[in-house]
Amino acid sequence: MTESTPQSNSSGQSSVPQDSPSNFPRLGRRELLAMSATFGSGFLAAQGLVSQAEAADYAKVKPSAAKAPTGKKYPFKKSINLWAFPHPDRMSLKECFELAADAGFDAVEVNYNLEGELSAESSEADLKAIGNMARKAGVEISGVCSFLFWPYPLTSNDPERRAKGAELSIKMIHAAKALGTENLLVVPGAVYIPWNPEPEPVPNDVCEKRSREALTAAVKVAEKAGVYLNLENIFANGFLLSPQEMNRFVDSFNSKHVCVHFDTGNIMQFQFPEHWIDICGKRIRNIHLKEYSKQAGTEFTLESFRPLLDGTTNWPAVLEALDRIDYRGYLTFEYFHPYPHWPEALIYQTGDSLDRMLGLKA
Repeated sequence: MTESTPQSNSSGQSSVPQDSPSNFPRLGRRELLAMSATFGSGFLAAQGLVSQAEAADYAKVKPSAAKAPTGKKYPFKKSINLWAFPHPDRMSLKECFELAADAGFDAVEVNYNLEGELSAESSEADLKAIGNMARKAGVEISGVCSFLFWPYPLTSNDPERRAKGAELSIKMIHAAKALGTENLLVVPGAVYIPWNPEPEPVPNDVCEKRSREALTAAVKVAEKAGVYLNLENIFANGFLLSPQEMNRFVDSFNSKHVCVHFDTGNIMQFQFPEHWIDICGKRIRNIHLKEYSKQAGTEFTLESFRPLLDGTTNWPAVLEALDRIDYRGYLTFEYFHPYPHWPEALIYQTGDSLDRMLGLKA
């Protein structure tokens, strides 16, 4: 077989075969830089996307810095989740509240457990005392969060686990009211849980049906208690994976007490929080300000979540989106790994980062 050569046309110029690379749209420099940063310029050259000379040039280029913040002041309130503190091992609740206040936070989001001082064992009087303790220290309770929605999903294939999850959600509503907050974060369900897989995944339609049944019962209790059920978007549960799906599900309850708890980091693996914010709009009642690094790639790992500003989130775009929808609630930093040494440093660093993001510091 002989190699084909371009044929000359009537004007004497060579005609290029239809499958020649020159007939493909030219990729822009920014696009090539992004792909080069991910795959390497040598890989691009091997695919014929750039020449060897261009590959050498791209290898020398560092990604440009993100657009600098404008210095605009935002009216959002600063909050931090209790998981960022070494509680209860090294700090009491009182010490956590006092540290948060000293670091300039307006509020703390607390976590509801099976056992302990803030748990299913706590009496109404115990919970009221915790709320008063926080306010005396100088912070509000921005909301109630709980890991218990994972071992006891509202959509589990195990009827006992499912019933336990529904029971706990009702207890959390009463706990939120006793603590003096209107916000309860609710994990609406899961098709699959990577860190706690069931023997069989839950089909999507079954997941939605079970979630709706559990939440319909909870809404009645929440409305009476004056508590909002804020459904969180999750990064790995296979349920409500787009803002449009979330909106339809939330709106289907026809209750102002069913809202969205939007987590900026939970969809960063493949999506962008500023897009969700504009689409979900006024449905968003509470926020997890969770940092994420896309540099981790697509591997599922909690290590992708980073201290605030140590990631790839376009925070100026996120803050502007929140301002566009007239959000005026809490921005709650959520992080799962307290620093093993000088844990208070994480709290102060986060407070300082938030001050700069909100235009409170230059």
